[in-house]
Formats: sequence, C-alpha cells, structure tokens
Amino acid sequence: MMSETTLKYNEPWILQRADPYVYRHTDGWYYFTASVPAYDRIVLRRAKSIGALADAEEKTIWMKHESGPMSKHIWAPELHYLFGKWYIYFAGGEEEDIWKIRPYVLECQGEDPINDPWVEMGKMRRAQDDEFSFEAFSLDATVFEVHGRWYYVWAEKVGVGKQISNLYIAEMENGYTLKTVQVLLTTPDYDWERVGFWVNEGPGLLRKNGKLFLTYSASETGVAYCVGMLTADENADLLDPLSWKKERYPVLKSCDELEIYGPGHNSFTKDEDGNDIMVYHARKETVIEGDPLYNPNRHAMLMQVRWENDRPVFSYR
Repeated sequence: MMSETTLKYNEPWILQRADPYVYRHTDGWYYFTASVPAYDRIVLRRAKSIGALADAEEKTIWMKHESGPMSKHIWAPELHYLFGKWYIYFAGGEEEDIWKIRPYVLECQGEDPINDPWVEMGKMRRAQDDEFSFEAFSLDATVFEVHGRWYYVWAEKVGVGKQISNLYIAEMENGYTLKTVQVLLTTPDYDWERVGFWVNEGPGLLRKNGKLFLTYSASETGVAYCVGMLTADENADLLDPLSWKKERYPVLKSCDELEIYGPGHNSFTKDEDGNDIMVYHARKETVIEGDPLYNPNRHAMLMQVRWENDRPVFSYR
C-alpha cells in the first residue's frame, strides 16, 4: 500500500478517471470519485491515506436511468458533507436528448456514504426569484462554506449560435436548493479560454489565510484544456462579481517535457501532513483517437501545491 511519503506527483495515479474529486472527512477518511469512461454510474472509494485510494476497492453507489433525466452522460460527481448529511452533486443528460445536461443531487440516508442507501433529490432547485438557472446545459457543480454560509458554483451555457460556458455562484438554502439568484463569476474572455469551444467549467476551491482561490478549466477537452483562477477575500461579499479577481493567464497548462496534456477539472484536498494537494486529470498523449470526450485516457494525477507570498503555485517541478 502506497504511503504519503512515496506519493508520486504529476504522473498517472488512478487510470481512466476524469474529473477526479477527493474529499477528506472530519474522521480522517479520504473519499475519491470521478467520471468513469462509460459515463453510466457513480462510484466511490475510500482509504485512510491519499496514496491508498489508488488501490482501494471501488463501489458503484448509483447507476444511470434507462431513459429520461439522468440516463446519459453521467459526469463529474462530487461528494460533500453539509447540513448534516452526505450529498453527491453530478450532471447528467437524457437518452432521448443526450446534450440536455443538467445538475442533479443524491442524498445519503445514513452516515456511511459507501454502504448506506442514496436517494435521488432530482435536479438542483434554483431560488424562487431565479428564472434562468439550470434551464440550459449546466454541469460541474461544487460547493463550499465560508462563515457558516454554503455556496454553489457551477458552469452553464448561454447564448445563441456559439454556446458559451460561464461560471455562476449562488448561496444555498439546503443541500439541494439555492437561496439566491445566480451571479456571473467569469466568462471566457481570453484566447486561452476559447480554443475549440468558449469554456469556463470545473470549479474547485482552495483557501488559505483568509483568501479564496477558485480554479476552473478552460477550452476544449484536448491538449488546449488548462486551468485559470479567481481570487477573493473570504470576508468580501462573495455574491458580488467585483469581489473576485481573475488571472490574466492560465495557472496550469500542458507540459511537453513531462508529456502532461490537457490538465484540468481539478479538486483540492490536504495530505496527512496538512500540505495542499491538487487532484487533476490529464492525458499522456497529444494525438487523441476519436472524439476527446469519449477517449478514456484522462487519468487522475496529484500535485503538491506550493505557496509563495500567500498565493498558490501550481508547478510540475
């Protein structure tokens, strides 16, 4: 079993698991979930260390429907504990309309997310005054808590003609309902966010010393896929777009030297020593057979985050 001292960074860690998410619970257990290549189920594994997750037994805790909502393209699950319960946030389409991607919620009926039953809470519910959220292609939800308030951040496409994927934020009323109307955080402004598709998606939150760092992924899912970042003060109004400062250039992108291509859709956790760890997916080849979306070779990888002047540095070295 791999220990933390022998963890190898920036190389395939768990094969063919895209959109990887690692959550460390208050009891010390680490949980891992991700998109599986068939896009047909949600899986969980757990271990006492990050390294041991690679060899931990993987259990299917939910399967897609045969038709209707949640029957196609089951994407990017995340496991969270909030409002006293376990929740899984994920996106799914419909067999009859495969790109009708919407955000859905599962709620665990006990304290053991691996073995206790899960129930479907349906599509994420928007606030009463919100006419827009989740009416279009919506995915990649993450949640986080600041000063006792829970926030929901997700990607949603807008526009006519060329669809544009933006990131939005809202406060949560409970584990499956929003309390406030959506607020636009970022839209693809720069050339590196517009390769193939105009995309901001896959948000992940890192925090330190009162600062919030919200990473996200940009451009199409091949070699051009990369990571951008927004920064805010935790005492600011997080529902005010002006509280967030966007980086002009990506904070992580492909590296020819190490043959790491299309890094993105990351999450953050801490190792047993308290070091911040980025969990991301990437490819090892530049030539992708077929549609990149259906090529299974996006592998989960790990990176230890460095800190310089209270800012995170995402470096392969």
